[in-house]
Amino acid sequence: MDVKGVQGDVRFDGEWVTITKRAIGQPAREFRIRAADVTGTRLKEATRLFHGYVQFLVPGSAPAEESKSLLSGGRPPQDDPHSLSIPRKSNDAAQKLLAAVEQARS
Repeated sequence: MDVKGVQGDVRFDGEWVTITKRAIGQPAREFRIRAADVTGTRLKEATRLFHGYVQFLVPGSAPAEESKSLLSGGRPPQDDPHSLSIPRKSNDAAQKLLAAVEQARS
């Protein structure tokens, strides 16, 4: 299962969630989380004007706060390893991915 995000993507293979982020001018960074270690998920759907995000909550790590600036549109910061901004066209795929992760957690 794969979700194309803004400057990255999220993949779920049934056991591991892999978030790949590609910052401009830097090499891609990968963050892996076992589905069994995820304590919760968050989805803010994207709109026509603003990107949304997917976020995975893990023990020992507080969820990243949403930025309140006009340019970021209420998303977590780019350097948060447990979230990824998504465009509007990825809303359905993100819902399916989060449902699969929730199913694997239980």
